[in-house]
Amino acid sequence: MKIFSVTADQWRMDGGACFGVVPKTVWGKHVPSDENNKIPISTRCLLVDTGDRLILFDTGMGNKQSEKFFSYYYLFGEEGLEKSFKALGYTFEQVTDVVFTHLHFDHVGGALRWGPDGKTPEPVFPNATHYCSKEHWDWAMDPNPREKASFFPENYLPLFESGRLEFIHEEGEFCPGVHLTIKNGHTRGQIIPVVDYKGRKVVFTADFIAAVLNIPLAYVPSFDIEPLISMQEKESFYKEALAQDYVLFFQHDFDHECCTLEMTPKGVRAKEIFKLSDLNGQSELSG
Repeated sequence: MKIFSVTADQWRMDGGACFGVVPKTVWGKHVPSDENNKIPISTRCLLVDTGDRLILFDTGMGNKQSEKFFSYYYLFGEEGLEKSFKALGYTFEQVTDVVFTHLHFDHVGGALRWGPDGKTPEPVFPNATHYCSKEHWDWAMDPNPREKASFFPENYLPLFESGRLEFIHEEGEFCPGVHLTIKNGHTRGQIIPVVDYKGRKVVFTADFIAAVLNIPLAYVPSFDIEPLISMQEKESFYKEALAQDYVLFFQHDFDHECCTLEMTPKGVRAKEIFKLSDLNGQSELSG
């Protein structure tokens, strides 16, 4: 098995929203913000090559949105899925499975692009079956007013209507070495993948724990629909992660890709911080 970090987008968003009730006088000591209170965000995706399947977890936001939309989120840099795939020697046509952790625009938008006419969506990964949890699909189909702005039907309805989208109904094994868990604090039915690698577990944290600075229990983003549930889920997860020395792989932390955890007098915190490629001193994880 091989696993890779691939960067879909680099962008900026409001720093206060990323840390909820934690004041800027606290989080601002660790994360620099610009004159508009924006902080840099990375959208990393996880690519897993099992030998039989090439699985991509999340696809970034893509480029279908309007100029007005991007005036809010400030894309920058030269990173992108196409560049990342090319650097690794893969093509989009090789992807067999695309698993969405959830359907918010920055996780699913890159799965479809506008065709030559600029109006008809076409799949970016033409040979892949796409997946999300059934619970989350039902949630997205009837969104609450607070979360509605994060769901863009043009990002996922065409996949469903063309028969390219299937549902995950419960936690469990997706394929040998890849296990899917479900968390509900950020949004209902968010999938959190866990990849077995030589006796260790690499957890793609998605929006469950977006960044190293979100590790403390109270550092819950304002986007989470159930912050108390988020805290309960984190506390339960940390017991497992500490006991089994999990590797956390962060989707949105611009500066940090991975860490392990330790218990400190102030609670659970990052222990070792490193890149996914640093594990075993290799350019990728392979086993």
